[in-house]
Amino acid sequence: MIDSELKKHIAFAINKLYGQQILPEQLAVEPTKTDFKGDFTFVVFPFLKQSKKGPEQTATDIGEYLLKEFSVVSGYNVIKGFLNIELSGRFWFDFLIHNHNLNSFGFTPADGSSRVLVEYSSPNTNKPLHLGHIRNNLLGYSVAELLKANGHTVFTCNLINDRGIHICKSMLAWMKAGMKDTPENTGKKGDKLVGDYYVAFDKQYKAEMKALIENGMAEEEAEKNAPSMLEAQELLRKWEAGDAETISIWKKMNSWVYDGFDVTYKKLGVSFDKYYYESETYLLGKDMVKEGLDKGVFFTKDNGSVWVDLTADGLDQKLLLRADGTSVYITQDIGTAELKYKELACNKSIYVVGNEQDYHFKVLQLVMQKLGKPYATGIYHLSYGMVELPHGKMKSREGTVVDADDLIDEMIATATETTDALGKTEGLKEAELKQLNETIGLGALKYFILKVDPRKKMLFNPQESIDFHGNTGPFIQYTHARIRSVLRNAGAINAEELNRDELQLHEPEKKLLELLYQYPAAIKDAGQQMSPGVLANYSYEVAKAYNHFYHELSILKESNTHQRLFRIMLCTLTAHVIKSAFAILGIQVPERM
Repeated sequence: MIDSELKKHIAFAINKLYGQQILPEQLAVEPTKTDFKGDFTFVVFPFLKQSKKGPEQTATDIGEYLLKEFSVVSGYNVIKGFLNIELSGRFWFDFLIHNHNLNSFGFTPADGSSRVLVEYSSPNTNKPLHLGHIRNNLLGYSVAELLKANGHTVFTCNLINDRGIHICKSMLAWMKAGMKDTPENTGKKGDKLVGDYYVAFDKQYKAEMKALIENGMAEEEAEKNAPSMLEAQELLRKWEAGDAETISIWKKMNSWVYDGFDVTYKKLGVSFDKYYYESETYLLGKDMVKEGLDKGVFFTKDNGSVWVDLTADGLDQKLLLRADGTSVYITQDIGTAELKYKELACNKSIYVVGNEQDYHFKVLQLVMQKLGKPYATGIYHLSYGMVELPHGKMKSREGTVVDADDLIDEMIATATETTDALGKTEGLKEAELKQLNETIGLGALKYFILKVDPRKKMLFNPQESIDFHGNTGPFIQYTHARIRSVLRNAGAINAEELNRDELQLHEPEKKLLELLYQYPAAIKDAGQQMSPGVLANYSYEVAKAYNHFYHELSILKESNTHQRLFRIMLCTLTAHVIKSAFAILGIQVPERM
């Protein structure tokens, strides 16, 4: 990469000019800001001690050295202590010729040294997926793809929360309703049918609570003693005891939910290498709790409950096992972490979970460190902010969530209306038009969510997301379709016919080339930050630069054969970068639009 070469030559310059030994890795070279002329910028302020000169003179000295000794440097300018370095047109021509048709451009080959597990989705089997799950799934998928692009060997898994009191609530409501409704006879997706019964339980439970409170019972007591809650707890006890009828109903309703989830996952384009189920893992941590007691890192209280003391780590004491010997949620995660490591041997395990679980994952990592587990330092919580709507937060129990399937359908319908209004789909067959509208609708949804830094809370507005102007998925998709149209009209080309000496590098071409050159760095940066938003917003900058180039310079009508060929090759690389970046984000790009 040219920035590494620049660092080497700048280190040579400091040694030659000032007799001071500086290593290239001590230097920082960044792309020049768009407001200034140049390609890369070196800040000299940290090295004035070596030069014993002012910042402007030091920058000028180094600039002159580079101009004489490094052939790809064609010029420089100095603004205070900032040395802005300009690269020759030949460098940019060579870069394009070498990479314009290279499918691996931007990617780091995997060498097997880094194995990473990304756990995402993790739904409950008592309700359908909603908008919050959409952000989780899109983040998990794209982070996994980003890590693959950065050379890691990546596995994905889904830990499904298929047991517990919340599952029993849906079961109980269905049983009380006569156990007649099925996905087949109601025409409902299985996850939605079960979710309706979860809402029905809550409605009945609240009515019972209200009656108890009106009869003089305290609210806290009413919450515990409402008949529906007592029945749900009894159902949970039956489940834990292995009651045959209870287990049969549980399996039946969960199978409905899984079928429904699969439909939604397919729509979103996400998948998993492995599934884990809480019903199979919730007891695993008990042996590890015993291990911690034997090692003296956990302790038992007088009532028999087991705890870990994290006060020295800035937290508090954390319950690991109840007095009656039953597990708590952290117990399951301790056991599952051990199971995943034994099965997959990953040196990093990423949990894509909302920021309301920040404390939980701090505890999990500390507990694994105290147990001396080799994978403890690799536990990483990718904490993301909640998704809110213009009218506020969503609540599953009250049935006020934005259903994932409904939102996807709404996005596709809006895309259909928008493309029809623009009138740019003439000549497309019905199946092609349907596929195009799905591509635009899902692209708008995914891009709008992924362009926001994961750690930030976000407000989702469907209407804003489907816009063919500005920082949106459809704008970038449209840019790709525009490029593909140019390339279809250009026909086959032979890059070997290009004569560099016949070329002139114009500003719109150079700006676009500079951005394309940064694609490997954008992938690396997004991967290090685990933020697909870095790559999403980079894609937008590329699309903007291409459209400027497209409007400012003629491509197919360019009279200079070599310049025309150069611009077609520039179109080819731009289309590849947009398509490649969007593939990492899980977004398709159309050939026509």
